[in-house]
Amino acid sequence: MPVPSAEFKKALKRLTDKEKEALLLRAARRDAELYDTLSFELLPDVTVETVYEQASDRIHELFAVGATGRLLNRSLTKALSKATKEVTRARRITKDKRLEVDLNLYMLRHIFDNYTGQFESPFAGFYTATARLAARTTTLVQANLHEDLWLEYKADLDSFLQQLRARSKSHSLRFELPHELALPD
Repeated sequence: MPVPSAEFKKALKRLTDKEKEALLLRAARRDAELYDTLSFELLPDVTVETVYEQASDRIHELFAVGATGRLLNRSLTKALSKATKEVTRARRITKDKRLEVDLNLYMLRHIFDNYTGQFESPFAGFYTATARLAARTTTLVQANLHEDLWLEYKADLDSFLQQLRARSKSHSLRFELPHELALPD
């Protein structure tokens, strides 16, 4: 992403309000994420909760539509990848780390409620992607959230990690899967 130069900033200051408005509207029409970011920052009815609802609906749709076909494990892996990108997009719009954790947990709940049978598939892609998501979510909780919030997420994360470790593929992971969310002393 380019860094605005001093000349650019001076030229921007010389624009009239009408010209700035036209420029901003044109940029928002071209970039959907910029539009969503501006909507979040400028409109009072667009809150973190509405962004969560929209993102969770898109994630649900990605799994509902994407999880079809002959190679279900591969399509689930693709759906998980797209859903992860949707979570990242929501975080960039709101700059809220807790939203990212909540959406990751939504994804994990959806996977563990509906698709754990695919963990036993001969193809390990979906299992590995799910394990990475669980490990990343655990790391996000520990690194970015206040210690008081850890208790809120501990039961779910420990359950997901325990279920992943119980699978026969857990020993073949190329990374270390945490045993549980470690609470501070």
